[in-house]
Amino acid sequence: MTNNVADHHPGNSFTEGNHEGDFGCSVGELRNLMELRSAEAVARLNDSYGGVHNVCKRLKTSPVEGLSGNPTDLEKRRQVFGQNFIPPKKAKTFLQLVWEALQDVTLIILEIAAIISLGLSFYHPPGGDNELCGQSSGGVEDEGESQAGWIEGAAILFSVIIVVLVTAFNDWSKEKQFRGLQSRIEQEQKFTVIRKGQVIQIPVAEIVVGDIAQIKYGDLLPSDGILIQGNDLKIDESSLTGESDQVKKSLDKDPMLLSGTHVMEGSGRMVVTAVGINSQTGIIFTLLGAGEGDEEKKVKKAKTQDGVALEIQPLKSQEGVENEEKEKKKVKVPKKEKSVLQGKLTRLAVQIGKAGLIMSAITVIILVLYFVIDTFGVQGRPWLAECTPIYIQYFVKFFIIGVTVLVVAVPEGLPLAVTISLAYSVKKMMKDNNLVRHLDACETMGNATAICSDKTGTLTMNRMTVVQAYVGDTHYRQIPDPEAILPKILDLIVNGVAINSAYTSKILPPEKEGGLPRQVGNKTECALLGFVLDLKQDYQAVRNEVPEEKLYKVYTFNSVRKSMSTVLKNGNGGFRMYSKGASEIILRKCTRILDKNGDPRVFKSKDRDEMVKKVIEPMACHGLRTICLAFRDFPADAEPDWDSENEILSELTCIAVVGIEDPVRPEVPDAILKCQRAGITVRMVTGDNINTARAIATKCGILLPGEDFLCLEGKEFNRLIRNEKGEVEQEQLDKIWPKLRVLARSSPTDKHTLVKGIIDSTVGDQRQVVAVTGDGTNDGPALKKADVGFAMGIAGTDVAKEASDIILTDDNFTSIVKAVMWGRNVYDSISKFLQFQLTVNVVAVIVAFTGACITQDSPLKAVQMLWVNLIMDTFASLALATEPPSESLLLRKPYGRNKPLISRTMMKNILGHAVYQLTIIFTLLFVGEKLFDIDSGRNAPLHSPPTEHYTIVFNTFVMMQLFNEINARKIHGERNVFEAIYRNPIFCTVVLGTFAAQIIIVEFGGKPFSCSGLTLSQWFWCIFIGVGELLWGQLICTVPTSHLKFLKEAGHGITKEEIPEEELPEDVDEIDHAEMELRRGQILWFRGLNRIQTQMDVVYTFQTGASSLQGALRRQPSIVSQHHDVKNVSSPTHVALSSVNSTPTTSAVAAAAASPPAGNQSGECVP
Repeated sequence: MTNNVADHHPGNSFTEGNHEGDFGCSVGELRNLMELRSAEAVARLNDSYGGVHNVCKRLKTSPVEGLSGNPTDLEKRRQVFGQNFIPPKKAKTFLQLVWEALQDVTLIILEIAAIISLGLSFYHPPGGDNELCGQSSGGVEDEGESQAGWIEGAAILFSVIIVVLVTAFNDWSKEKQFRGLQSRIEQEQKFTVIRKGQVIQIPVAEIVVGDIAQIKYGDLLPSDGILIQGNDLKIDESSLTGESDQVKKSLDKDPMLLSGTHVMEGSGRMVVTAVGINSQTGIIFTLLGAGEGDEEKKVKKAKTQDGVALEIQPLKSQEGVENEEKEKKKVKVPKKEKSVLQGKLTRLAVQIGKAGLIMSAITVIILVLYFVIDTFGVQGRPWLAECTPIYIQYFVKFFIIGVTVLVVAVPEGLPLAVTISLAYSVKKMMKDNNLVRHLDACETMGNATAICSDKTGTLTMNRMTVVQAYVGDTHYRQIPDPEAILPKILDLIVNGVAINSAYTSKILPPEKEGGLPRQVGNKTECALLGFVLDLKQDYQAVRNEVPEEKLYKVYTFNSVRKSMSTVLKNGNGGFRMYSKGASEIILRKCTRILDKNGDPRVFKSKDRDEMVKKVIEPMACHGLRTICLAFRDFPADAEPDWDSENEILSELTCIAVVGIEDPVRPEVPDAILKCQRAGITVRMVTGDNINTARAIATKCGILLPGEDFLCLEGKEFNRLIRNEKGEVEQEQLDKIWPKLRVLARSSPTDKHTLVKGIIDSTVGDQRQVVAVTGDGTNDGPALKKADVGFAMGIAGTDVAKEASDIILTDDNFTSIVKAVMWGRNVYDSISKFLQFQLTVNVVAVIVAFTGACITQDSPLKAVQMLWVNLIMDTFASLALATEPPSESLLLRKPYGRNKPLISRTMMKNILGHAVYQLTIIFTLLFVGEKLFDIDSGRNAPLHSPPTEHYTIVFNTFVMMQLFNEINARKIHGERNVFEAIYRNPIFCTVVLGTFAAQIIIVEFGGKPFSCSGLTLSQWFWCIFIGVGELLWGQLICTVPTSHLKFLKEAGHGITKEEIPEEELPEDVDEIDHAEMELRRGQILWFRGLNRIQTQMDVVYTFQTGASSLQGALRRQPSIVSQHHDVKNVSSPTHVALSSVNSTPTTSAVAAAAASPPAGNQSGECVP
């Protein structure tokens, strides 16, 4: 961190002449200024700097024109004030990942067994050749024999290394992909600044100190700054302060804007005063040791305000931070911990692992007992001391066989398959305009049963144009001729539109010749500006005449007001206010309307009803949004009270009502049809009025003629689902949502209520999985609550993107359908892999087990098992997890939350193939030597050379797996397993590669792989038996699953009943118990560490006087904060803590006196 600072600011010590690089203020001064709030800040600004305009002067920038954009100037600013980026945390190195992969229990057991085996093979006891030691030294004695004992141990170690490297490499590439994704997300973030008087958008990282930035509703501020000019600006600073109230910003009260905060309302301009590591967010990161993982960012901002927790932070490693986060998560809306799929898989893997453990234990016990009884009981040999090593070698061999059974039984490929499949899908989804921010979102999407979509921009093109207007008592069905409108009305329209809209909204000439003009900014405002241009008027001239500084008061648009008003001061001291907004809202506040002569006449409620019937409803039925323009004059005598909005926004005079069309995207109806075919209900949630919404929903195909669907307005919806007290009642909601298709005039809370209601609902045969699209700041809560939140990449605000799981880079509904396809594909890939994996597991375990019990030696040797395990787990997961999706995935219904991973059909396939493979293997094992006319390999002594017999068994086994891998490509009982196989080059490569490797192992593997070369005819037989798998697969397909009632499904999700009450978080399905155990262990361990640190500080204080007391006291709060979830902490520590607030020395004495020895202490906090 520190060297970074040094690199960027050569003069960054505060002592050196405080005006670095001839700017009027130094980094340090600006930093100190930005730490102040509200009144203090205003005072300091005015006293030390003479107001914000002087700050701009000192920073050599113009509040109106901005920076010149000259590269040398920008570079100089970067040198002096730093760059606007926070260095990311270092990625894990490959070696760290290797070390992590080595932590796997089964691998550790194998390593130990291999090392013991190695050690024993080099140990030759003097009496080893004694006949009395049984058959151990019998068999063929060739010169390489005694030396060959070490090969097995070495081979096991070697294969362990391979497995570890493959796992580590996969983790590493995943990490790399994820970082690429992060940087891609960061590059996409742009921000609006003014340079050379031009409003341009630049990547956030290129913002420098002195830039003039335009901020508006929905922005996430990229740097610190001071407000130059603001309209009704409200900021949510909870990410820094933890206060949820919105803070009003104004020049005279509180002009300080901080990075990482959200603009909730209004707009304005600010001068950038601190970027990157010098901004408020950056300072916090520096204190925390350069952003520890992107996920923690948000949480930490909140935490660091008290300043105390910071000092201790670096002592705790990553996990410590995570634990604190877990405690914080109760406040934040938790992101889902484990995805549904991972939950199911973890449980399945644990179940299989347990079964494998039991099998391997039994195998070892049987082998040992048989050997002991046979040697010492049946043959009646005495146990001789010099024979001990040989017996031990036998026992080690048995132990290794046991471990191999375990290794084969545990499907360690499962997590790998999930990772590969998700990572692959995420990469490919980028091409389909889905930028996935959370890996598990893509698989959840495959289970989606409902999509709640916005209308504007997602279903429609978000290219608004005015197509009808009602002006001066006349309803024009197309844009009127400018001549037809009276000049004074025309003037009002032009001013009302040009001034009363964000100055950031404008219409630019088309990029290509003959293209449509470009709309920049708010699309509705662009439509109105376009209307002004169509009337052959120029809005820019009006804006130049009335720059933003001259606007007296602005009531910006927000989701509650649904209108916008701007007040201007007239020359005579009076005021004029222009308003625009949803027609039914503004018309209610109008008491007059302009007639065809341009004179106001009285407008009563019956006139309004008539207007709604004759003008507004016909427009709405054509799917138009109606916007009303109005104005009001205030007399010069007394200034009205601008804060009482209801009085200000009344007695308006209506100028005109316009109908704005937003055409449906041409590809949407088809996409919605696909969704409905795939069993996904599409609902439209919009702020528009109900007629417009209904018209658009019919065009899209959300509403089909002749079906009884509900279209509700927000008000009506709330009336139906809330009780007298205004609380939402789930059973009321359950009556409504199944039929609800359109929710119009809805507020963000309605959207959130609907999403939450559908997710929590238990009506119907399966739980709903809901996807939501959103673009506005107000959609944040709904996006977070949904199982998958889609944010719009183009129209979406930063707040919405922050809350989402997937960003649609082209804002198009069809991309959501692609996401569904990929999601289902992930699910199917995992199932394919499982089907393949479990067949192998079942067969290998049974073969090893029975073989060991009958012939005292596993027919498949440890190294062979490891090879099979490697191809099965690692390569098969690669091959099957990267199948590309096909359209046919959209023809079936979604699986839902609690559908098991392994369906009946899959169970049928697994058991069916297992039967075939076992029959073949046992036939070969017990009568193979007769069929092939070779020596039997059974009952070979300890170090005998490999036999052809066992090589054939091994080879056939692998061939059957290879062909079964092709069978595993289909899981729903389809017959054609080769369908589209050439579309997946990875699959073909893996299968052919494995085949080639198998040939090499059998022909040249020799002793390490316990193989001896085979003749051509033996090879053909092995392959022929393998091909038999494909034919057998066809036979299995013929057996109808419906008849096999006895087959159980496996791999269910966790049901609610299985989780103890106190652990139910917001998202029930996502808890994973293994995770919890780990967490608990870590928390206790960190607590112990903290305790010891505190005591050491106290003891140290005693020795050195009070100098390090600061340290001790500083650390206390973080320990106190951790107390609440350890129930029986020993009392002495309480003494140490409770006395913190007494005088320093007594607290130290008390702590030292009360604390037992440090070592004991950490042991005590284990509940």
